[in-house]
Amino acid sequence: MTGMGDFSNLLKQAQKMQKEMGRIQTELRERVVEGTAGGGMVKVHVNGAQEVLSIKIDPQVVDPDDVDMLEDLVTAAVKQGLKSAKELSESEMAKLTGGINLPGLF
Repeated sequence: MTGMGDFSNLLKQAQKMQKEMGRIQTELRERVVEGTAGGGMVKVHVNGAQEVLSIKIDPQVVDPDDVDMLEDLVTAAVKQGLKSAKELSESEMAKLTGGINLPGLF
């Protein structure tokens, strides 16, 4: 019955990994990264779960005659923040998986 023992060990390892993933995901929700644009005139805070938490806009960049520029800055800052959050998440999960890419894990 060596096969059953191996399967039991594999199942225990999978359960341990699943528990560890849950812990990491909880920690990622608490970690915050920042995306900026316009030399820091627009700042976006995003957590490791890739949720936008806040957007800060310096009043100097608010020009009613150039709303397009402000929209572009906000979009750029959000993209940068989400990219940083994704990289943080991938980095933390890679520690758990040993760098193996497991589809659907992130």
